[in-house]
Amino acid sequence: MATAFSTTSNQELFPATTLTTHEHIGFELGWDYAHHGMTPQAPYDLQPSSLRHGLLAGRCRLRQPHDAAQPPRAQVAAAAAARPALRGRSVELVQVTPNHLQQIEVSHCPITRMALSTATLEASDASVDRVRNDAGYAAGNLAMMSTKANHAKAANGFRDALRIVRDLEAAGSPAGGGLTVPQWARVAVLCSFVEPLTHEEASALPMLVLPPNRLRLFNPVQALQAFVSRQLLTPGWSQRIARFDALLPGKPVRRAFQMFFHALLPRVLEAGRTDEPMRARWAVEDARRNPLVMKRWTAFARMLTPTQCEDLLSRAAAKHRHAAHRADRHRQRHRRLEPRIARLCAPRGADAPHAGEPPGGLAALTRRRALPAVAPGHPRGT
Repeated sequence: MATAFSTTSNQELFPATTLTTHEHIGFELGWDYAHHGMTPQAPYDLQPSSLRHGLLAGRCRLRQPHDAAQPPRAQVAAAAAARPALRGRSVELVQVTPNHLQQIEVSHCPITRMALSTATLEASDASVDRVRNDAGYAAGNLAMMSTKANHAKAANGFRDALRIVRDLEAAGSPAGGGLTVPQWARVAVLCSFVEPLTHEEASALPMLVLPPNRLRLFNPVQALQAFVSRQLLTPGWSQRIARFDALLPGKPVRRAFQMFFHALLPRVLEAGRTDEPMRARWAVEDARRNPLVMKRWTAFARMLTPTQCEDLLSRAAAKHRHAAHRADRHRQRHRRLEPRIARLCAPRGADAPHAGEPPGGLAALTRRRALPAVAPGHPRGT
């Protein structure tokens, strides 16, 4: 990121004294394009603008060719950061970097579940936009989805999407506004993550879509719901759930959680074992549609307060870090001992085993230690 215009070439191209805030942002974005060896999409790459000045200055300074190879998804991410700034919208430039945009990259749209494409001008093209439309382009408010889902969502928030779902269900229509009823329900849940809700309302919302990476969740009970759901996506979930269960305050709360989890687990397992991360994720999301699962989750969640939810998340994260540290120490200790164990177990000399024999050979199994001599009249000698 260009943070100063101290070089002669920069000052000649765009004098610092004449830069407005808008031009300053455009110049920095152009410099970032050059730094990462990328070219802005047309027409921004050719139009006279602060973006193009930053691009040319960056290429001159960094000596990078204009036709450098461009990773497709990186280009999408950079273009997503550039467009809002060029339209004069609020963009937070400290944390919304190419690295951040790569971290929120996904292979499938969280709303339509279609595989995302790049620069095909189809509805499946990847698009990065704000989840909460009345907030800025900032870290914690961005998600990647298909162009189709982004255009349908538009400026709709949680209440708007929920109203669309209810209107379509009342009319008996399977789709409307470019999305199906289940897809609009996912839009509503996605938008609910970044809108403050009462604890009772947030507790009753089924998590039909798991929060995208790096999205900031406003409601602690939804963060807790996401934490529990994600445990089923990686091996070792039973140990992690047992550790979480031990953190719950009191037997009634612990029993309510166990009843919820015993209702959730069979619905997830019904989808079958899969090595595909996205299908495992969808199985967890779809299990939340079950009325019994949501009834038991709501009963459990409403036994906690928002403060208790935050405390549970903090303690569970600390437990996870501690367990991971212990496992790492165990692996390191095992690696240190491996050479010594190998030396101790290696056969030597005449005791070298034949194929199928244990270490030390058959002689080691048949060898007997000589008994000491027994004095006359000793009980062992009679």
